[in-house]
Parts: sequence; structure tokens; C-alpha cells
Amino acid sequence: MSDDHTHVQEFFSARAADWDSRFPDDGPAYAAAVADLGLRPGDRVLDAGCGTGRALPPLRAAVGRSGVVLGADLTPAMLQAAARAGRDRDARLLLADVARLPVRSDSLDAVFAAGLIAHLPDPEDNLRELARVVRPGGTLALFHPIGRAALAARQGRQITPDDLRAETSLRPLLARSGWRMTSYVDEDARFLALAVHAG
Repeated sequence: MSDDHTHVQEFFSARAADWDSRFPDDGPAYAAAVADLGLRPGDRVLDAGCGTGRALPPLRAAVGRSGVVLGADLTPAMLQAAARAGRDRDARLLLADVARLPVRSDSLDAVFAAGLIAHLPDPEDNLRELARVVRPGGTLALFHPIGRAALAARQGRQITPDDLRAETSLRPLLARSGWRMTSYVDEDARFLALAVHAG
């Protein structure tokens, strides 16, 4: 396991037990972002880096019982917290690295990724792996329940010009990874970039 993975697992393992209680008001923002993904009943969707699974109930509601919802995360403690919260009833939980997903190529309609991009060791390759598992024309949502400026303020830092989530950085990164950005919102209440798999 790489040092990047070890750091991510250590960071989230230490916070898994009280993660949801630290951010109790995020539910509506997750539901709104899932709605913007445009899922239909019967669709197959992956929550990449699902953490405690806060997106899994709205994803299940969007695709219905005939759809497929997968929740993948690198940190066992986060998946355990998701199961304790009962979110394993909404999705099949996978202990998996988004750099090497145990999912067939072109088998999904969409990927939802909340807070994931900042933790990717190789964003271009990792986003290309997400494109691999999504059919051409399928969609990707890169989401955070607060915008870049609000998150930076919460963390006591400044946004830098080379911020990966800046539109001028993210649009070409997505393009190099097989995605075409279709929408970009960065406001205090949320960050949401939507993209289509260019195929």
C-alpha cells in the first residue's frame, strides 16, 4: 500500500466514528447534488469514496429497487460506520481503491464522488479509472457540501491559484481523463462539477 493510501486511511479511520455528527446538516446538500446527477430508475451508480455513505440513501431513491448502487471506500472504518448507520441496506459496500475498481468497464451509468478529488494520489489516472467503469454518455458528479472558499476558511487556509478544484484546473484535467465538464458551481453552500464520459 502506498504512503498516500496509508495517510488517507489513517486520516479517515481516526474520524469515522463521529464523522456524521461533525457534519449533521449536510443531508439536503447531498440529496440536491444527487438530484442534479439526473439518475433514472434502473440506473447503475457508484459512490466513489463513499465514506460513511451519506449519499447512498438518495442514490438508492433515485435509481429505485431495480437499480444498482455501489459504495466504494479505501477505509474499513468508514464502511463500518456506513453499515452501523444502516446505509448498507441502500448499497453494496466495497472495500476498494478508486485507482483499481473491481467493476467491469462501461458497466455503470454514473459516478458520484463527494470530497474525493482532494484525496486522489494521481487525479488524472484516477479520474480515467472512473471513466473506465462508466458507459459513454454516463455522468460524473464531483461534489462537496460547501464551496472552495468556505472550506478553505474552515481549514484556516487560503485558496491557491493552482487549486485542483478551480474551474480553470478542473476542466482540462477532466478532459485529459475522458470527461467533458457540463456544469460547474462553486458557491458557499456547495461545490458541484458535473461531467459526461466522452467515450
